Amino acid sequence: MSVQMNSNKIPEPALRRLPWYLSYVKLLKSQGEKYVSSTKIAKKIDVSASQIAKDLSFVEISGKTRVGYDIDELINVLDTFLGFKVIHKAVLFGVGSLGAALLSDSGLEQYGLKIIAGFDVNKSVVDTKIHDIPVYHSDEFIQMNKEIDAEIGILTVPSGVAQEVSDYMISGGIKGVWNFTPFRIRVPSGIVLQNTSLYAHLAVMFNRLDS
Repeated sequence: MSVQMNSNKIPEPALRRLPWYLSYVKLLKSQGEKYVSSTKIAKKIDVSASQIAKDLSFVEISGKTRVGYDIDELINVLDTFLGFKVIHKAVLFGVGSLGAALLSDSGLEQYGLKIIAGFDVNKSVVDTKIHDIPVYHSDEFIQMNKEIDAEIGILTVPSGVAQEVSDYMISGGIKGVWNFTPFRIRVPSGIVLQNTSLYAHLAVMFNRLDS
C-alpha cells in the first residue's frame, strides 16, 4: 500500500469529497462489511463511480477487480491523508452560543482537532470551563500560546472585530484560521484560511426553497 501524504496537488472539490467517502465506509465497517466498490459508494454519496475512482487515485490506493477496496485499508489511508490521525491543537476566540457549542463538541477530536482553550473578553465566561475546556481572557492569549503552541485559531467572534481578532491570533503564532463569521477576513501569505459561513449556506438554502 502506498499513501500519498502531500494533499497540495489534489483539487479542492475532491478533497472536500474524501470525508464523505470516509464517513460512509466507516459505517459499512460498523455493519461488518470488508470490501466496498466505487459503484456502491456512488449509490449512497450521489457522486459518479468514475469520479470516486479518480478522487481516490490522489491517495494512491488500489481496489481489487470485482472485489473493490479493502475497507480497513481505505479507512486507514483516508484518515492518514486527511490529517485526522494527527492531533492539531486549536484555540477558540468568541465563547458565545456557537463558540460554546464547538467547545462542547467532543467529536472534533476524532477528526484530529483538539481545542485546548477558549478566549473571550466577556467576564461572565472568562475563568469558566466548558466541557472541561478552560476559557481565558483574550489578553492572555499571546503569552499562553507560548506554552499551548496551538496552530489553529477558531473564529466565532462578532463580525465587527473579526479582522482585529484574526490579526491578534496570528501575531500569537496561529498558522491556520477557521473563520465562522460572515466577515471575509484577510490573512498574510502563508496563513491557511478556511471560511465556514453558516449564514451564507442558509441564504443558498432559503433561495432554493423559494425558487
